[in-house]
Amino acid sequence: MSVINRAFQLLFSPTLAPRSVLLVRLAVGLIFFSQGILKFIDPNLGVVRFTRIGFPHPYFTAHFVGTFEVACGLLLLLGLWTRLVSIPLLIVITTAIATTKIPELFRAHQGFWYMVSDARTDFAMFCCLIFLISVGGGRWSLDAPLNRHK
Repeated sequence: MSVINRAFQLLFSPTLAPRSVLLVRLAVGLIFFSQGILKFIDPNLGVVRFTRIGFPHPYFTAHFVGTFEVACGLLLLLGLWTRLVSIPLLIVITTAIATTKIPELFRAHQGFWYMVSDARTDFAMFCCLIFLISVGGGRWSLDAPLNRHK
């Protein structure tokens, strides 16, 4: 079986996860959905922040990431294509950790414990996304009935 077939099967295989996965989906989905909206309505959380971090084309980048966060967050809330939409969100949160949390290790008066405290939500989101990729949307998701027909 090819790598592409295996990846496709993982992303779209039936979810046997319990209904309680809904709680993880709600937390992750609401956080990404709301943070995506904030990138559009609050320049300090969008364009200004992306400029300060040093992203090229911060206006485009902030809105591009915000669009992904809103769309994927909404799909997570619905439990539709849960595994698939968790992948771009995993890239977003990994980039956030690399560009905003890791640099705190090297700033004066910050260091490891400051970074650990500041990164706790990002780390929890990272772990939850890995969890959702591995188990799927759960029985209370739109993935569940779609996958039953396969």
